[in-house]
Amino acid sequence: MRKMLIVIDRVEFKYFEFNQLVTNFWMVKGLLENNVETYITTIDNLSLKQGKGCAKCFKTYEKNNDIFFEKQPEDFILENFEKIFFRPDPPVDSDYINATYIFDFVDRTKTQIINDTKAIRDFNEKLHANYFREFMPENIVTASKDEIEEFLNIHNEIILKPLNNCFGSGVMYLKNGDKNTLSIIKTLTNNFKSICMVQKYIPEVQYGDKRVIVLNGEVLDECVLKTPTKDDFKFNTHSDEYLKKAILTHGEKEKFTQVAKGLKELGITMAGLDVVDEKILEINVTSPCFFIKEINERFSTRIDKKLNEFMLETKSYITTARTIL
Repeated sequence: MRKMLIVIDRVEFKYFEFNQLVTNFWMVKGLLENNVETYITTIDNLSLKQGKGCAKCFKTYEKNNDIFFEKQPEDFILENFEKIFFRPDPPVDSDYINATYIFDFVDRTKTQIINDTKAIRDFNEKLHANYFREFMPENIVTASKDEIEEFLNIHNEIILKPLNNCFGSGVMYLKNGDKNTLSIIKTLTNNFKSICMVQKYIPEVQYGDKRVIVLNGEVLDECVLKTPTKDDFKFNTHSDEYLKKAILTHGEKEKFTQVAKGLKELGITMAGLDVVDEKILEINVTSPCFFIKEINERFSTRIDKKLNEFMLETKSYITTARTIL
C-alpha cells in the first residue's frame, strides 16, 4: 500500500476533524478515499537520528465520513514515505526554519517533498514575489525610515507588511500625512531593525483580492475573490460572507502560467497567488489555502479531485531549489 505523510499545523492537529475550510483536511480525506496509508505529524515531532530525518507520526483513518488519527504515534524514518506534504502555517520563525533542515537529510530519490522544504526556506512569500516583479505593484523591502517615507511621498498611499506572518497579520495601510506615520513605521520595522515589504497601494483592493491557485506548474481556472470586512481594508476572516466567485481573465491566466512554471522550477508545486488588478501582492507557498469548499459550491465543480490527482501522481521527479534571476 502507498504511504504518505502530511506535516500539518499544530492548531489543526489539536482540533483534528474534517473541516471543509481546511485544505489539509481535504488532502487527508482524499488520500484515505484512494486507499493511501496516510499519516500526519507536526514540526515538533520531527527529529534527526544517526543522520536520518525521522518523525513521530500518527496514522489517520476515516469513519462515518469524518477523519481521525490513532493517538499512539509510530516512529518513522521519513524516507519510508513515498511523498511528504510540508504544510505547517507561518510564522516562519526559527522553529519553522529548523524543521526544514530535518528534510535536508531525506533522500529525494526515495521521497518526494511538496513543497520542497529547501525551496520554502529560500522563498519568502512577500519578498521573493519579486522574482516575478513585472507582475507586481511597485515595492521596496527595507527597514529604513527615510526610504519608507520617500516611497510614501512618491505614491501617497502604501501598504506595509511584516515578512513572515500569514492571513494579513500585521499588514497596515498608510496615507501620506497620517499623524501615525512614524508609529506605524517603527512598529512594522521593530524600531528600524527589521526589514518589511512596502508596496504601492492599489485602490482596487477595496473590492477584494483574488486567490489564484497554482498546482504543479499550472494555473487553475477556478478562483475566489476575498473581500474586505466592514472594519478592515483587507480580507481577514474565513467566512462565506466575504468570499465571492471570481473569473480569471485571459491576461491573468497567461501571466500567471509563467509564474506557475517558474515556481515549479524552484520546487514549489502548490501555491496561492493573491492578486489585485492583475498584479501579484504575494505568493503563498507555506500552506496555501485552496478554498476548496467555496470553489466547489460556486463553480459546481470538484477541485479536490484535481488535488487528489496531483497527490496520487506516480511520476517520480526530483526538484532542486534554485534562483531564477
